[in-house]
Amino acid sequence: MAWRVVVGLKKDVKDARGMRVQREIREHLGIELEDVRTLDVFTVDAQLSDEELEAAASGPFSDPVIQEYAVNHLLATDFDVLIEVGFRPGVTDNVGRTAREAIQYITGRPFRQGEGVYTSTQYLLRGAVDRESAERIAAGFLANGLIQRWTILTASELDPKTGVPITVPKVVSDARPEVRPVDLDVSDDELLRISREGMLALSLEEMKKLQAYVADPEVRKVRKAAGLGPDLTDVELEALAQTWSEHCKHKIFSARIEYEDENGNRETIDSLFKTYIVGATREIRRRMGEKDFCLSVFKDNAGVIEFNADWSLVFKVETHNSPSALDPYGGALTGIVGVNRDGVGTGMGARLIFNTDVFCFASPFLEKPLPPRLLHPRRIFEGVVEGVEHGGNKSGIPTVNGSLIFDERFAGKPLVYCGTAAIMPRVLNGKPAHEKKVRIGDHIVMTGGRIGKDGIHGATFSSEELHEGSPVTAVQIGDPITQKRMFDFLNIARDRGLYSSITDNGAGGLSSSVGEMAEDTGGFEMHLDRAPLKYPGLQPWEILISEAQERMTLSVPPENLEEFLRLAREMDVEATDLGVFTDSGYAHCLYEGLTVAYLSMEFLHEGVPQMVIPARWEPKDLIEPAIETPASLDAVLEALLGRLNICSKESVVRRYDHEVQAGTVIKPLIGVANDGPSDAAVFRPLFDSFEGVVVSHGICPSYSDIDTYHMMACAIDEGLRNYVAVGGDIGHVAGLDNFCWCDPVKSDKTPDGEYKAAQLVRANKALYDTCVAFGVPLISGKDSMKNDYQIGDTKISIPPTVLFSVIGRIDDVRRAVSMDVKRPGDLVYLLGITRDECGGSEYYSWLGELGKNVPKVDAPYALRLYRALNAAQNEGLVASCHDLSDGGLGVALAEKAFAGGFGIRADLARVTADGKLRADTILFSESQSRLLVTVRPENRVRFEAQFAGLDAALIGEVTPSPQLWISDGGRTLIQSDINTLKEAWQAPLREL
Repeated sequence: MAWRVVVGLKKDVKDARGMRVQREIREHLGIELEDVRTLDVFTVDAQLSDEELEAAASGPFSDPVIQEYAVNHLLATDFDVLIEVGFRPGVTDNVGRTAREAIQYITGRPFRQGEGVYTSTQYLLRGAVDRESAERIAAGFLANGLIQRWTILTASELDPKTGVPITVPKVVSDARPEVRPVDLDVSDDELLRISREGMLALSLEEMKKLQAYVADPEVRKVRKAAGLGPDLTDVELEALAQTWSEHCKHKIFSARIEYEDENGNRETIDSLFKTYIVGATREIRRRMGEKDFCLSVFKDNAGVIEFNADWSLVFKVETHNSPSALDPYGGALTGIVGVNRDGVGTGMGARLIFNTDVFCFASPFLEKPLPPRLLHPRRIFEGVVEGVEHGGNKSGIPTVNGSLIFDERFAGKPLVYCGTAAIMPRVLNGKPAHEKKVRIGDHIVMTGGRIGKDGIHGATFSSEELHEGSPVTAVQIGDPITQKRMFDFLNIARDRGLYSSITDNGAGGLSSSVGEMAEDTGGFEMHLDRAPLKYPGLQPWEILISEAQERMTLSVPPENLEEFLRLAREMDVEATDLGVFTDSGYAHCLYEGLTVAYLSMEFLHEGVPQMVIPARWEPKDLIEPAIETPASLDAVLEALLGRLNICSKESVVRRYDHEVQAGTVIKPLIGVANDGPSDAAVFRPLFDSFEGVVVSHGICPSYSDIDTYHMMACAIDEGLRNYVAVGGDIGHVAGLDNFCWCDPVKSDKTPDGEYKAAQLVRANKALYDTCVAFGVPLISGKDSMKNDYQIGDTKISIPPTVLFSVIGRIDDVRRAVSMDVKRPGDLVYLLGITRDECGGSEYYSWLGELGKNVPKVDAPYALRLYRALNAAQNEGLVASCHDLSDGGLGVALAEKAFAGGFGIRADLARVTADGKLRADTILFSESQSRLLVTVRPENRVRFEAQFAGLDAALIGEVTPSPQLWISDGGRTLIQSDINTLKEAWQAPLREL
């Protein structure tokens, strides 16, 4: 018998969920409703007694203090339209699974085959809403059609006795699987049509390469022997498109670039990646010699460095920009759970310890009309924040570090960076844990979630600009609960040595994960019909390339297969044997015993032709603006503190759990009221040691409007000075580069492609120069190269943006330093040199100017400064330390003061400056490699001795009076109450 339990809040209890939905429907869809209330529905399809069902309804299903329930009768009242949203058949329903387990605990017996509990949510809408607007609300806001179904009902369409909808919602149709041959012996125009309409994202040159491959007589002979015709099957074509996509193959970073600088000098760069990224790391490691702490770089899902003699650190940062533009919640949720799998799938597997995230949006308060298909930035903001929140919090992983960046150009595509760190043993079962290798004869085992239509063409879609044909089906749907269960299972399987290799099922799905793992052996045989599906009706090519989430692929030796599958069953994790790894030289896929793909491994992985990209650098003809000295610097400082790129992000930070696992030492918000802005995070991963992990980042896209070389150098310096500010060891730190670029390939759509490609070259040159100078190896990274919106004549391109993340160690977390001032009487020092460098700054942006003098990095000088700071920190001489970035010295002084709850008196005449500078320039210049430090008076002599020959200017002291008092010699420039400044800083995003 099927029971239907409906649970709702009592009449006098506020429905916060319903109020939020009502507000968001108004804000995002422009539909004004009088009221929205919500009910939870449990459909129990099991043989239970009345008493057992009542025990479940009154116990685990509801809270008797604030909720009421109804069993098989109507609870919904006083509404105009009811929308019920539930999962499609076959889709993982975690609440339903938990409800089933609760009932089993109550009854003391397991559910029979076919029995289950299924959940849904009812939204009771009251107001001027008809069926058409209700459909818009359901399809456009409440549900995701890939994994959910919905029913729209009026009161007359509900059975008044049972509350069951009279109409039954449709489910996914059971389409007959078929494999289609694709004729490529066609014209060039037809080849491009096949690529475009099939969402293959392949160029004409690449399509002709496929055309030539299947025309080869030897290839046709092999195909005939395998039971295939001369034409590629749709399975093969889709597998090649995913493998050759920009997202997977990084064709632009692998291209041959013909570069010309502003003086007409020409050079050929054969792969930006190999020349600058791999090249820099190779040179740095050579210089390190025996002190090289890199263990695995550029060859796995994430980079691996030494943490100590027994443990290694794993770190990876990914982007999920295109999916988040179409479905902010689903795209961002997938971003964080996906990068979690990268850590777990590195080496033989690692334990996740923390997440980081950086988001780039247009202003959530944008009032301009938006072009077609673009969601309002506020909707993207709220959806992305919630998606990453649910992915991280529900996985039990703390989010310890992040940023929000705002620029109107991110309306075309938001940037969603998600990062994860993990820890793994140095040695596992007698072998280095960061090494893995598939063996011939190992079984291909997929574990975790099931395959659905979500994530179809995810890799190829992310390799293009956002356009009118961009499919919502490309957005994967994450499920952190299923993933957490899988991780727990894999951790035990790893320690028991049950598998040889493991990787993530990410971009390209099985086509990529199995295809890449099979490079170890030279081939594979995989049976697609064995794969578990969320629902029937998937075509074989969809099964192969779907990026449906929570899945890992493993190679399991035959002798361990039964034990591996038995452990999976014991832990209620799905695991399926799909085939074997071979040395055949071919990627062989079958469906119901018939061959549907038989591709040369060499052609699959090495066949894509190298792109040739022209690049020509022409510096912009920029000038410094003529600006009068502001009448009130107090007002300027307040205005800058309220700018979106500077103001408090507390409303977002509070949504993330940064305390779970109990290892966070320096938290995202710190100070006397725990609301000051931390520079970096310090995390203690091992409770038998005080050794810590330090993570931070740098990102400054506004400088790209002047010169991407200096944008890149500044991002690196910002990441490192945040890192050393909290005590990170500058001698044990590694970097990750995440490039997000507008299309740099010259075409009719991108007539300025040569300039954008030259910007990319300059950023890579800066990456090499700056990392080598600092001695910071690059261990991983990612590029996202098509961050444009193009519909009709409207094109929106992001500013060239690089997130530079750094990770390293601190010997003793008890010596970690926070940014807030600690006590009156402490001395305030400014480390570094201030220059006339307001170009691209927040100050100039507030004035509506760009400027010319972009900040520049003197890396050898900065390295000496950071080493001296580390030495002072290790001696316990530093009471607080805060880096100077957006807003410069003025903003940093204010933040240090109100975070600590004390005032600061500072004199600009004491600042070490390059030449005679105006007061506003000294206050708001964003010159790099500068930090504000406070020191107890008794430590003054020892502290200054550490900085002999460097620049450590004593500019003021901490005061008991809550005032920020800044003078220039004897002239008062700013005298503001720190609480007033703090309010200006906290107000802008407080309600989001």
